Amino acid sequence: MTDQFAFTYSFPLEGYENLEPLPEERNEDGKSFKNPQHGILSKAYEEFPDPLTKGRRGGFDIHIYHFQNNPDQVFFARALWERIRREFPELRIYTFFDRPIGPHPVAMFEVNLFTPAQFGAFVPWLIINRGPLSALIHPNTVEAEEERNHTQRATWLGERIPLDLQLFKLLKEKEKREELKGE
Repeated sequence: MTDQFAFTYSFPLEGYENLEPLPEERNEDGKSFKNPQHGILSKAYEEFPDPLTKGRRGGFDIHIYHFQNNPDQVFFARALWERIRREFPELRIYTFFDRPIGPHPVAMFEVNLFTPAQFGAFVPWLIINRGPLSALIHPNTVEAEEERNHTQRATWLGERIPLDLQLFKLLKEKEKREELKGE
């Protein structure tokens, strides 16, 4: 697991400083707060926030895992892969792998999401339909932050499957060697 304190974070209230205090008034349910309405929806409804990729890679990857030596999981995962391809043809759906690949220690397939609307439709659908399978949802930002995207910024559906993070360390070492060659 990656050290969460190894990263910097922007302040959550950046751009919202020096505003009036929020009201303490509660809604009819007695639990939730009444929020001041200003009639403007967050831009996050229309596009992924920075630094998420908005181009060819898509804003989010979802890796759906199955244990390749478990015939029941393989069968279920292949059926889920087919269903996703049929029900969500607008999404980018990759190869159904029957073995570990990259930092993924078990077999999986990957789905890319390009818009908040796709995220909002697909993730709840996957929560209900993923069955016994685990899924890693991670953002895509800059290449230098791949390890962070797969760890600190990631979220899981089902059981967490430890990733092989050595790949990211090897990529960083390769980048450093190439930088030194270029100097």
